[in-house]
Amino acid sequence: MKIDYSNLIKRINIKFKDTNLLIKSLTHKSFDKINNNEKIEFLGDRVLGLVIAKKLLEIYPNEKEGILDKKFASLVNKKTCLEIGKNIKLEKYILTLNPKNKKIKIEDKVIADCCEALIGAIYLDKGFNITENFILTQWKDNIKKSIITQIDSKTKLQEFSLKKFKELPTYKILSNTGPRHKPIFKVAVKLPGSRFYTGEGSSKKDAEQNAATLCLNNNFKL
Repeated sequence: MKIDYSNLIKRINIKFKDTNLLIKSLTHKSFDKINNNEKIEFLGDRVLGLVIAKKLLEIYPNEKEGILDKKFASLVNKKTCLEIGKNIKLEKYILTLNPKNKKIKIEDKVIADCCEALIGAIYLDKGFNITENFILTQWKDNIKKSIITQIDSKTKLQEFSLKKFKELPTYKILSNTGPRHKPIFKVAVKLPGSRFYTGEGSSKKDAEQNAATLCLNNNFKL
C-alpha cells in the first residue's frame, strides 16, 4: 500500500532522515507481524513521560508530588494521545490489515498507540531536543489546561479523612435501579463519627463522587 506522507511531514514540521522509521511507527501489527510499531511505541511512551515530567517540574516547582502525579497522568494517558493523534490526522497514514481494501475506521487505541510510536520514531531519527520540542508544541494546550487540574472529591475526601482521623471514608451502595442502558446508582459515604451522605449518579463512580462532594461540603471544617 502506497501512502503519501508529505502532508503529515508538513503538519508535524519534521523531515525524517530515515523515512522507514516514520512508516514503521504507523504500521500496526495486523499489517506486519514483524516490522510493526510495538517496540517503537514502547520507546515513545517513555520519552513522552520524561518530557512531560520534566516540563511539569519546571512549571510547578513547589507543587506536591501527588498533584504532579495527577497532572502527569492526565497528560500522558491514551485519551490525550488519541486527541493529539487526531489533531495531526494520524488515522490517514496508519497501516492496518484490510483484506478487502475497503475504507475502514481506525480504532481509537490504534491511533493513540501510533502517536506514542511516532514520538519514538522522532527520537530515534532526530534525538531528544527535537522530540522534546515536538511534544511540547503538540501538547501545549493540554499543558495549559493542567493549570486548572483539580483533585476530584473522592480523593479530596480520602486525604481529608486520613489526615484528620487516620482512617478512610466508608462507602456503601444503597441501590442500583433503572434499565441496564440507563442505571441509577445511589451510594452513601461517611467519615468516622459522621452520618452517611448520599449521592446519585449514572455510574457507581459518579454516585461516589457526588456523595463525597456532599460529605466534604458538610464536614470540611470538622
